[in-house]
Amino acid sequence: MNGKDCIDYAHAPDGIVTLTVAMEGPANVINEAFIENFRNAVDRLENEKDLRGVILASGREHFALGGDIDMLFALKPGDEAHVMDLLSRLKDAKRRLERLPVPVVAAIGGTALGGGYELALACNRRIAVDRPGLRIGLPEVGLGLIPGGGGVVRLTQMLGLEAAMPFLLEGRQLTPAQALKAGLIDETVSDAGALLARARAWIEEVAGDAQAALQPWDRKGYRIPGGSANSPANAARIAVGAAMLYKKTLGLQPAPGHILDVMTEAAGRLDVDSALRYESRRFVSLVNRPETKNMISALHYDMRKVARGEGRPEGIAPAPVERLGVIGAGMMGHGIAWAAARAGIRVVLSDRTSEEAERGLAACRALAEKRVSRGRLSRSEAEAIIARIRPSADTGDLAGCDMVIEAVFEKLDVKDAVLARHEPVLDKGAVWASNTSTLPITRLARNARRPENFIGLHFFSPVDRMRLVEIITGEKTSEDTLARAYDFVAQIGKLPVLVKDSPGFFTSRVINTKAAEALEMVWEGLDPARIENLGRQAGFPVGMLTLVDEIGLTLPVDIFDTNVAMGLIRAEDDPTPGARALLREMAFTLGRKGKAAGGGFFDYHRNGRKSLWPGLARWRRAEHAIPDDDIRDRMLFRAVIESLRCLEDGVIGHACDGNIASLLGIGAPMHTGGYIQFVNTYGPERFVARCDELAAAYGPRFTAPGIARNHARTGEPIL
Repeated sequence: MNGKDCIDYAHAPDGIVTLTVAMEGPANVINEAFIENFRNAVDRLENEKDLRGVILASGREHFALGGDIDMLFALKPGDEAHVMDLLSRLKDAKRRLERLPVPVVAAIGGTALGGGYELALACNRRIAVDRPGLRIGLPEVGLGLIPGGGGVVRLTQMLGLEAAMPFLLEGRQLTPAQALKAGLIDETVSDAGALLARARAWIEEVAGDAQAALQPWDRKGYRIPGGSANSPANAARIAVGAAMLYKKTLGLQPAPGHILDVMTEAAGRLDVDSALRYESRRFVSLVNRPETKNMISALHYDMRKVARGEGRPEGIAPAPVERLGVIGAGMMGHGIAWAAARAGIRVVLSDRTSEEAERGLAACRALAEKRVSRGRLSRSEAEAIIARIRPSADTGDLAGCDMVIEAVFEKLDVKDAVLARHEPVLDKGAVWASNTSTLPITRLARNARRPENFIGLHFFSPVDRMRLVEIITGEKTSEDTLARAYDFVAQIGKLPVLVKDSPGFFTSRVINTKAAEALEMVWEGLDPARIENLGRQAGFPVGMLTLVDEIGLTLPVDIFDTNVAMGLIRAEDDPTPGARALLREMAFTLGRKGKAAGGGFFDYHRNGRKSLWPGLARWRRAEHAIPDDDIRDRMLFRAVIESLRCLEDGVIGHACDGNIASLLGIGAPMHTGGYIQFVNTYGPERFVARCDELAAAYGPRFTAPGIARNHARTGEPIL
């Protein structure tokens, strides 16, 4: 290869050409340079006189990681025609590749995602190395896009509408074994060294078979598995799928609907070439949408920044945890134990009695069994994970642990007692971490023998699925302890966000605002059903009254009262006193304490359904009416404003931390890209103007923070 060439063209004496993609940089991506080189390579293939087969391979660790995200993110209105031209040239080359009169094999030696897997789909055979970490799939929907390089059309044609839906609409990424079972690839090899040899052998096996050189959709009489989109069964599936997508996204994320639309056209309503052009148009319609920009900003750029652990102190050697102690085998404790054991760490799961510790171990077994039943773990892998967890009621068993995580009830006196009982048995260098969502770390560390080893690790429930961990340092937490906390969070595959030791940290402080605003509106007399439904329409995963019922009505009151008692906040400064009064009356006067206690804002029925508690009518004032937009924005803007204040106050160090923490920890609407990114695409100037409107109508809690006003003046995004 010379100059800008990124595809090595090797013509062997046996007539088999191997195209090896090796782009500048660490990974192969689909960009203008690749498209130019790929088209040139196909031109040469078409002019070969003794061609017998083609192998498409990679000279990098991964096969290809999809489209060039930097290029896509930089697109501006007016660039759509250029993108359409690029897609047309790429798809033309792919169609010419799959119309060659010889078999073409994709030799997948590393991860093939997005545009990378779309390349493989343009081949007649897909062979992958069955090795850990290799992933195959089309995850574009997770960035607000659709597979635009032929992936929607070809996968629908290959698998059929129903079978292709999970991989296109959910963006599932599969291991080679899973991809083989699902039909995304044709075979696997166990060793990377055998990959090219097996690809060459398959070409020899099918030599002379004209059908082997044809894609299924180019064969005469080919029928899409499961039938066309016009069949009665598929027409019903499409209608149900559309309804389910709207229920899930409420139209706030357009990409899934676009994908289903293209699938429908590709499944027999249009010929393949027309469907490929239609797919391109739908892709181009998304690239400059604010939802797409937000999701790329957060889930690509911000996620990478957070995953790098930029808050970790420099110059301190990594120190992985080999033996972890977890005190408290309840929901949070056994979840932490499971995550650590799955990462290969030996765990002592400790509780007051052997029975409680064993119940925690049983809960870990249940997590393992669920994954075995779904094919996500083998039986031997599950057994190995459980074997690393040792239940115990003996405090002395924590001796020798590198780190101990206390995950007991959220009460100061309970946590103080646990520290006093267990810290004396720990080695001098052991880290003590408290899993707390709101209690100040400096206060919790006050009675510690070694406060420099004390740190906060706030996990989110359910721990086995939630990736976020807030790291909170106390006044005396050492840099070595902070570095070890970062290392542990990365070791168990979670994302660390460093936050300042302040009331509510970041996530609890922000989530409380949107819930409190909903409760304030109930107290004012607005219809609870309307509040709940408009919360969902704003993009929140659940309505705010549902959220409060799940948390429990007493917990926010307890946290507020504790912070007042500790002098961290003043009761008279509460911006939503009506919400607090409502919670107290509901929980302590009326006995409505939440879902776990039998009912709160909702009644819960035996058939699994719920309905709003009729007693809420006592607060209803029919004459009190405000616009729907105000109800939605009161909940959303309170959370956004509080996130900006946290950035302004140094509770979080970077906008990326607030975006990822809000998306992964507290249910920020995905289309916003996180609460701080929301301001960037809403427009800082427009955002400040809307805050001023809300503040004039509903109070100073909606006043735009100074950071928003500064960016409104400059027009610069908040980064």
